[in-house]
Amino acid sequence: MKKLSLSFLFLLILVSCNSTKHVAEDEHMLTQNYIYVDSIRNKSTDIQKYILQKPNPKFLNLPVGLYFHNLGDPNNPKTPSEWGKKNSRSYNFIKNVFSEKQSIAYAKSFIGLNKWFLNYQGPAIISERKIKNTENNLLTYYKNQGYFKSKVTSKINRDSLHKKATVSYNIARGRPTLLDSINFKIESPVLDSIYTNSSTSSLLKTGNQYNDKIFRNEAGRVLKLFRNNGIYNFTESAIGFYVDSTRTDYKTNVDFLISGNRLKEIEGAYINTPYKVQKVTKVNVITDYSFLKKGEAPSNSIDYKGINFLAYRKLKYNPKYLAQSIFLKPGSIYKDTLRNLTRNHLKALKNFKSTNIKFSPISGTDDELKMDVFLTPIEKFTLGLETEITHSNIRNIGSSAKFSISNRNAFRGAELLKLSFLGSYFNSNSGPGWEAGADASLEIPRFIAPFGLNKLVPKEMSPRTLFSIGSSFQKNIGLDRQTFTFLTDYKWQFNAKKTIQLEIFNTQYIQNLNIGSYFNIYSSEFSNLNEVAKAFDIANNTTTNYPLSSDLSNQVSEALSFMGKVADNTTGFKTTNSDEYNTALNILNRYNIITSDFLIPVLAYSYTYNSQTNFNDNNFSFLKIRVANSGNVLGLISKKTNENGKKTFANIPLAQYFKTDLEYKQFWDAGTNSVFGFRTFLGAIIPYDKSAIPFTKSYFAGGSNDIRAWQTYELGPGSTNTGLEYNVGSLKFLTSAEYRFDVVRKLKGALFIDAGNIWDITGSDFVEEESKFNDLSSLKNIAIGSGFGARLDFSFLILRLDVGFKTYEPYLTGNKWLKNYNFANAVYNIGINYPF
Repeated sequence: MKKLSLSFLFLLILVSCNSTKHVAEDEHMLTQNYIYVDSIRNKSTDIQKYILQKPNPKFLNLPVGLYFHNLGDPNNPKTPSEWGKKNSRSYNFIKNVFSEKQSIAYAKSFIGLNKWFLNYQGPAIISERKIKNTENNLLTYYKNQGYFKSKVTSKINRDSLHKKATVSYNIARGRPTLLDSINFKIESPVLDSIYTNSSTSSLLKTGNQYNDKIFRNEAGRVLKLFRNNGIYNFTESAIGFYVDSTRTDYKTNVDFLISGNRLKEIEGAYINTPYKVQKVTKVNVITDYSFLKKGEAPSNSIDYKGINFLAYRKLKYNPKYLAQSIFLKPGSIYKDTLRNLTRNHLKALKNFKSTNIKFSPISGTDDELKMDVFLTPIEKFTLGLETEITHSNIRNIGSSAKFSISNRNAFRGAELLKLSFLGSYFNSNSGPGWEAGADASLEIPRFIAPFGLNKLVPKEMSPRTLFSIGSSFQKNIGLDRQTFTFLTDYKWQFNAKKTIQLEIFNTQYIQNLNIGSYFNIYSSEFSNLNEVAKAFDIANNTTTNYPLSSDLSNQVSEALSFMGKVADNTTGFKTTNSDEYNTALNILNRYNIITSDFLIPVLAYSYTYNSQTNFNDNNFSFLKIRVANSGNVLGLISKKTNENGKKTFANIPLAQYFKTDLEYKQFWDAGTNSVFGFRTFLGAIIPYDKSAIPFTKSYFAGGSNDIRAWQTYELGPGSTNTGLEYNVGSLKFLTSAEYRFDVVRKLKGALFIDAGNIWDITGSDFVEEESKFNDLSSLKNIAIGSGFGARLDFSFLILRLDVGFKTYEPYLTGNKWLKNYNFANAVYNIGINYPF
């Protein structure tokens, strides 16, 4: 491996020496831009976008894309005949051995390969024109910030020997200009009245530094103010600013001007018309519009509370429910916010391909508008198919598929009814396994709740109710679990950034069908129990327990019988062999938890904050808090318990716990298509009333979206290295930092650090001391992994490969840093989309 790495490094060095292969003798390749603001180097990403010419993109400080480009030759033949003349020996050999058709294909492959290399970005050749335009860009940028006396110069530093160059931009800003007196001049009485009576204040403040962005924001604020108060025809062109630039004291007076009339076209002539507050007096909603039907008259119509619902064929939507998405009602004053709310609400119904809203003046009036809403529906029935290749430390290569059928507007209220069928097949260490399941969900775009509770959340917040029911069956996955789920979920958009979700009757029933294979699956538990049996026989001078039977038909019963002997403690084994005694009881406790059936009725509240404005926004934060309780209501109703003292409902053990999860993510745009991301997660689950925590609700560490230097379930808890197949805990902390950057075209790179672990906070006597979280000193057991990744970005899908190296291993004795930091102990993670 070491020789391979050195060879790869040597190859890169050889290639890098040839980075100027396609640079002409009288040209220079740009390698670096330097920006100095008042003699101090500036590396801000805000200013980089004004630089018109940038060096070739780099990966690990190497222009990999340029190296690929240099492997090509722009002078190579472009046709098979030209290639055959230049490479006659190989071309004729293929032609004689196979055929002329094969020789042409052979030539085309080399031509295509050469073209593929040349498609990568070539060397960035210094352009004095672009440098001059960059100077103008920078000068404009600083003048827009109030540095009216700023100066920008540039210098090209050429290295003719190596045909490379750098460019230095030197900016002298000078003193900034401050705003002095600000005068508002609104010529329209109607606009002046709206502005005067508004509670908002101007963004322009005396004494502030001049900034063109503030003027643009002020114009946008005033535009929103008028358009949200009935002035539909008001545009930003009616706003003007006059800045006095003749003063020499670095101050300026500002005149804020708003014209009193708008230009209205009448019979080809434009006439000054005073502004008026306009009302929407007529609303038409066409529910089955298409471009092909443009100009036709709808054949069906229903008037509901003044809104005219139209259809070219049958009106398939109940006007009562569709009207709840129309927020500009007949007789209401026009507002941009209500127009946008109507559009977003209609899109959120997931029933329409397009939503187009048009306004037109009603003939003979200047203060009345007609609103036409054109809705193009999506097909009522749609089929979906999702497939996935799976791989983990538990499952070898396998495949899964999910088939679904969706029925939109199922009950004429824009509901979405969805039926899904899931199947997967894979091969594991214990043989082939499969899973099959089905579920049905009904999403209703409003609250369905008794006692008038649906009125607590206004329609503007896009309330949604989801009912879901499903079941799945597993074979040769764990203990062949069968699961039944039922969910009632309420969700609403508190504002553009905040979402609230309330889960009611989120009930899950888990039944284990193959507990007899427990020790076959958890073979490490069986090995540990055998060691206890050996010690037990030695301590009691017997030969009846070790070795425990390996026959699967009676393995579990014999193991349980033995653990009962150990727990009985009449032999004094607890005193003479306390470690082995605790090991046996720990195995028995884990067996009881994992093999137990569970009824898990959850009530949960979730709050989500996401400041991302669109898909391309790389500067945003994300926060999600979820608080859940299981078993509280049913626990109060039921008074029954099982033989272990656990509360039951319908003779099924009831999971009773409180669980809280907190996740925070922050992303920063690092410039040149690079992003730096940070993620942290903290979760805790606490059982009560003698309940155990279901295995499926416990925390685990490791995996492709977690601490990537460890496999799923491999890490923890605490400083233990149990060697068990599945390690879980009741407290989890995780944090990750990742730098993402472009490499070549669709290929992206990443450098990352993950840290975290799981612990036990239940206070159980069966848990080892090293697994518990006692106080802040337990944080020394946080594991750290680091590594690098490669991603193929197909826009709609990202294929990801991350290589994680164990950087700090808390369970090691002696030196815990970098002991296994090598490719032999690395974990290779294959995933879909980003890890966070």
